Amino acid sequence: MTNDFFTFLDTWNGILGYKTPAHHRQIMEFLVSVWTTPPRRGLLMAFRHSGKSTVVGIFAACVLHMRPETRILILSAESGLAARMVSHVRHILENHPMCTDLIPDTKKEWASGRITVNRPIGIREPSVICQGIHGNITGMRADLIICDDVEVPNTSNTAQKRENLRERLRELDFILSPDGAMIYIGTPHTLDSIYRTHDNQ
Repeated sequence: MTNDFFTFLDTWNGILGYKTPAHHRQIMEFLVSVWTTPPRRGLLMAFRHSGKSTVVGIFAACVLHMRPETRILILSAESGLAARMVSHVRHILENHPMCTDLIPDTKKEWASGRITVNRPIGIREPSVICQGIHGNITGMRADLIICDDVEVPNTSNTAQKRENLRERLRELDFILSPDGAMIYIGTPHTLDSIYRTHDNQ
């Protein structure tokens, strides 16, 4: 399966006129291992401007390519940041030659905050939806949750904010499907970082 993700990644970079950097392949390999290996929890930390969010977006698009029924929730500190990730995934789906069958004829849900690909009928949630960490997630269900930079100075610069953030993140276990995966992507912003104590190692 990992090779399928590598092919997807290399094809996309080829479209952009790039060769895939070695560390991007390492990031993709890690993401695939989290997606396929219990307990299906992972924390990705990499140096700034390493392209980790870029690879995560490609990974999410490839998951939909391989399993169109997947429901993906993207959380960030602010809804605008999460929407940028959804836009990135949407752009890949619209332009990757392996995703042409996923694009619906009627783009009823094809916007900056949510997209729904061609998939089996009967699934209520969008294929990809985003929220800020303090947005309304009540009643949602997801097979893949991507927490992209939920810890930033504005959500972690006091002990009370960090506790509120941890409490909010604990709610995700009730949203995730029984065999779902949860991936954290970020950079610590405090010594008492959520990434030091969260069980997603």
